[in-house]
Amino acid sequence: MDRVATLSLLSAAALLPGALAWGAMGHETVAYIASNYVGAATKSYFQGLLGDTSADYLAGVAAWADSYRYTAAGGFSAPFHYIDANDDPPSSCGVDLDRDCGAEGCVVRALQNYTTILLDQTASKANLQIAAKMVIHFVGDIGQPLHCEALEVGGNDIDVQYDGDDTNLHAAWDSNIPESISGGSSLSSAKSWASDLIKEIDSGAYKSQAAGWVSGLSVGSADSQTSAALEWATESNAYVCSTVLKGGVSAVENKDLSGAYTTATQPVVDLQIAKQGYRLAKWLDAIAAAI
Repeated sequence: MDRVATLSLLSAAALLPGALAWGAMGHETVAYIASNYVGAATKSYFQGLLGDTSADYLAGVAAWADSYRYTAAGGFSAPFHYIDANDDPPSSCGVDLDRDCGAEGCVVRALQNYTTILLDQTASKANLQIAAKMVIHFVGDIGQPLHCEALEVGGNDIDVQYDGDDTNLHAAWDSNIPESISGGSSLSSAKSWASDLIKEIDSGAYKSQAAGWVSGLSVGSADSQTSAALEWATESNAYVCSTVLKGGVSAVENKDLSGAYTTATQPVVDLQIAKQGYRLAKWLDAIAAAI
């Protein structure tokens, strides 16, 4: 079942248990990776804006948008966490911005909008803080393949098990698989996982790829911001066909995903977390340089 843009169904979707991309720990990992690569001026600006001079200044707010969406003030932002690619996995994947980003918004448009708010610097400090938190979060969200897919409400309606417990495919990708990789759900798990992935970026499997992840990245215009975000969403969505639902819904539905499925998907989860952490650093650098 696809999401439809009625207020009642959007409100219901916001309450789905598996609607938080990567879970807090995954978002914190993305943020710690970004913290390692931002420039000194970027660090100074965002520490000042967020009122946190600790090493956790990005990680500490990385999951804030997932809490905000459940508040009366933030309920409008629920659709901003995903884009509903109305494609046909596993035979065909693809994102079409006009088709898939409804009037209520989507993660591609939201990332562009909050980036522009930061660049304009005309909003109040409180709203600039919200914009920063949204950008930090949405760069992570857009890397979760099922946040770029409409099928079965982004996998929320595909029942699976994990280590014998009932869950859904979306939640497995948000939390179960990442936590099996990192060893837990705590902030220390995020730091450890980030450290491992930073090593891969600096001198390991990702060293030759990292420059390509941010090739052509620009926040110089709304069009360039949208283009980058759409490219990232399209990359993520492609994994729905190649990895998430490679064998179709029947290959995962009512199956336990804690064994061979996790082994097969771990390389993609590692890559997407590393990629979005590195991209977040360069995105924040570009914002800080333009202010």
